[in-house]
Amino acid sequence: MMPLSMSGIGEENVIKKIGGSPEVKRHLENLGFVAGGSVKIVNKLGENVIVNVKEARVAISEEMARKIMV
Repeated sequence: MMPLSMSGIGEENVIKKIGGSPEVKRHLENLGFVAGGSVKIVNKLGENVIVNVKEARVAISEEMARKIMV
């Protein structure tokens, strides 16, 4: 298990666990990041990570990406 931020671009991953405070977990779940779901990094731009989750592209900070374990 590793943070999503360490995953390579274009690599398909399965979300194992969401970390952080209850507010952060709820925010990520609202964006579609749920345990068992698939996620793929599309690109890394500076401090932001663009990911495909549930057939949608979402930009999150690298700090948020470190809270998503794959």
